[in-house]
Amino acid sequence: MAQKLTLNGNCRGLEVRTLGRVTFTEVNKHERPDYFLAIPKNSRLQHDIDLSGYAAVLAETGGEHAIPSSFPGPLISYDENLSFISSESILAINPNGHTRLLFRPDSYNNTIFSTVECNSNCLMCSQPPVLSKDGNIVDEHLRLIDLIKNPPDAMGITGGEPTLLGDGLIAILSRLKDRFPNTLVHMLTNGRLYAYEDLVAKIAGVEHPHFTSAIPLYSDISSEHDYVVQAKGAFDETVAGLYNAAKHGLRLEIRVVLHKQTLPRLKSLADFIYRNLPFVNHIALMGLENMGYVKTNWDLLWVDPLDYAGTLEDTVKYLFYRRMNVSIYNLQLCVLPRPLWTFVRRSISDYKNIYLDECSKCGVKDQCGGLFKSSETSHSRGIRAVVFQERSEGMPNTLAI
Repeated sequence: MAQKLTLNGNCRGLEVRTLGRVTFTEVNKHERPDYFLAIPKNSRLQHDIDLSGYAAVLAETGGEHAIPSSFPGPLISYDENLSFISSESILAINPNGHTRLLFRPDSYNNTIFSTVECNSNCLMCSQPPVLSKDGNIVDEHLRLIDLIKNPPDAMGITGGEPTLLGDGLIAILSRLKDRFPNTLVHMLTNGRLYAYEDLVAKIAGVEHPHFTSAIPLYSDISSEHDYVVQAKGAFDETVAGLYNAAKHGLRLEIRVVLHKQTLPRLKSLADFIYRNLPFVNHIALMGLENMGYVKTNWDLLWVDPLDYAGTLEDTVKYLFYRRMNVSIYNLQLCVLPRPLWTFVRRSISDYKNIYLDECSKCGVKDQCGGLFKSSETSHSRGIRAVVFQERSEGMPNTLAI
């Protein structure tokens, strides 16, 4: 089930946007500036607890009994419950009480949202770019990394376009390497600024041992790719960037979002990748996320996966038979031919992920990645439970859809 990441509270005494870890128990005084003390309504904390020194106190309605009336703050009160926030989670709280969950210690899908700006404007962008007014965003990202207590298995970097941070991105990658050298770092970038070799050299110079750049390529024809990303010259920049990245030894993933504008030349694009970009480490063929521009460009983009399953199967086979590492993201098992199931990955982030009521009856639900929450009412007509049927005469079970 998709997880809640934001909530709004009534704030008193918090002057600036503040990041901190969450604790539900008292911590030592010297650690308190890094912590938000959370007091749920069923809290067992004593009324005379010392609340001083914390970055802020977070009180769920009904938990105020533990807070002395004389407490000056900072105090944020929430009508919503805090049950979705765990100990050592990291929050960012604004002076108006708006609260965002930035890091969840029990999740594999934590991401640094690098910037809201982008130098492309893709037709299917799920996070449409805007001009940023936050000049301190890199400092906040470094603060987030420093607050993470235990090494995560993986960290994403996304946006917007992370490379627009320039040296700020180098600082983020360096901090991640210094603090968590064994953490997988996966950055979503359009790769256009990789055409500048000095930037690529700086990124490679960080020498992060587990860093991958995921770069989209939408056609083997430059004008078609440029149309999808709404940026003239983007194809040439991206391809030049891929070569620069390969030259400097960066791990690379090619991403192709499957929709009405990319599907007609999907097999030709696969051939282009095989012949011209054989050094890429992974190719991800991805279903649409019904967010951002996808909602306004639905008729320009949407094709039911049932209607392109044959093209997708041919493309995957072409790449696989040439020993290229290919996966399918964001699509459900029931809408795909059986030969493709082994290529499907559970790729939808846990905070966006849902299953429909129909899925509760499915025999392969545990192997299926489900749907985006945003696709709950707009999805393939082929979504249905896969069930096991008994064969006669002691033969093994078979699958039916």
